[in-house]
Amino acid sequence: MRISQAFSIAAIVFASSMACSAQPSGITPPAQGAPAQTAAPAANGQGQTGQAQSGPAGASALMKPALDSVQQTVGALKLDKWKKGTVRDEAGTHLSAIQRDLQTTLPPLLQAADSAPESTSKVLAVSRNVGALYDVLLSVTEAARVSAPPDQVTQLEQTLSGLGNARRSLDDRLQDSAASLEKQVILLRTTLQTQAAAKPPAPPAPVLPACPAPAAAHKAKKKPKPPATTPPSTTAPATPKPGS
Repeated sequence: MRISQAFSIAAIVFASSMACSAQPSGITPPAQGAPAQTAAPAANGQGQTGQAQSGPAGASALMKPALDSVQQTVGALKLDKWKKGTVRDEAGTHLSAIQRDLQTTLPPLLQAADSAPESTSKVLAVSRNVGALYDVLLSVTEAARVSAPPDQVTQLEQTLSGLGNARRSLDDRLQDSAASLEKQVILLRTTLQTQAAAKPPAPPAPVLPACPAPAAAHKAKKKPKPPATTPPSTTAPATPKPGS
């Protein structure tokens, strides 16, 4: 039974790593290709990295500063200062999707991950959503470089960098958790195999002698009855009368 549980844990870990490429339902990334991430530094992103290195922390502790920065930046953008056109219209659609994700989809995911920090599946759900959020914010940043004023472009680049740093910290923690679970499975399997090899084989069951077949019951032969004999007569013979 313990081996089956160990293999189940390994299956969960491997299935979780394969699911990282899937996208969450809360936000849909843009279809266009994502260019290389900007190298602009961000104070909040650096703080997240330091927090992740100082010790294990919940998903909210890792992501909240960066997500708050995204919320503030997105809310402060003034699209009326952007150049008119399809670029600005698409950016407005993406900004609305980001707002919905930050206010509706991410909070319950973060709460679930914080309530079960050792659950790989719950932390993975946050990581997938943040990955999609990063892709959409990247699209808005690229659009801003074409249509937005320089000050808004700078703010978006810094916010994007901070979100990327927090996202990597969360992914590193998820990878460490999966590696730890994998080591436990391997150790458990090795221990069980060693114990099974060291256990002496069970002695063979004693061979019982075969019981002889019961002899067939012989029917007792009836002795023939002796023939009935007439007992000799004890009556004296009659004396003949004279003259007869």
